[in-house]
Amino acid sequence: MSLTVGSRIPTATLRRKTSDGPQDVQLDDLLKGRKVVLFGLPGAFTPTCDSAHLPSFIRTKDAFAGKGVDEIICVSVNDIHVMALWGEVSGATDAGITLLADGDASFTKAIGMEFSKPEAGLIDRCKRFALVAEDGVVTVLHIDDVPSTCVLTAGEAMLDALG
Repeated sequence: MSLTVGSRIPTATLRRKTSDGPQDVQLDDLLKGRKVVLFGLPGAFTPTCDSAHLPSFIRTKDAFAGKGVDEIICVSVNDIHVMALWGEVSGATDAGITLLADGDASFTKAIGMEFSKPEAGLIDRCKRFALVAEDGVVTVLHIDDVPSTCVLTAGEAMLDALG
C-alpha cells in the first residue's frame, strides 16, 4: 500500500521506551478520534533528520496545537533506545513530540515508504514524509523524494498546508 490523501493509516504496533521498560503502542489508539501530525524520517541522529526535520517540528509544536492538532508523532526505523535518547538530547521529548520506533520497518513497509541506500548504511529505512491524519485518515501528505532534503516535510510546510 502506498499512502495517499484519503487513505486510512494501517493498523500498526510501534514501540517506545518508558521508565517501566519497552512499551508497545497501537497506532490506531493514538489516531482514533484525533487530529495528528505523523512524520517519518530515515534515522535518528542522521544529518538532515537531526539538524532540520525533527527541529522543525520542535519549533512549530505550539503553532500546531493552535490549529487543533492533538499530537505530533515521529516514526523512524530505529530501536527504542536510540529513539528515547534522541528525544532527550534533541529536546523533542521536552517539547512534547512523541518518538516511536518501527524497529523492523513493518509499518514503514506497510505504508510504502521504505527505501535503502546501502552505501550510506541505510537498509529498509523510512522515506522522509509528513502527514496530517484525522481519525486515522490522511488529509495532508507531503513526501520529500531525496532523503537528504527536508523541504515539503518540514514543520513549517505542514503548518502552511493546514492554512
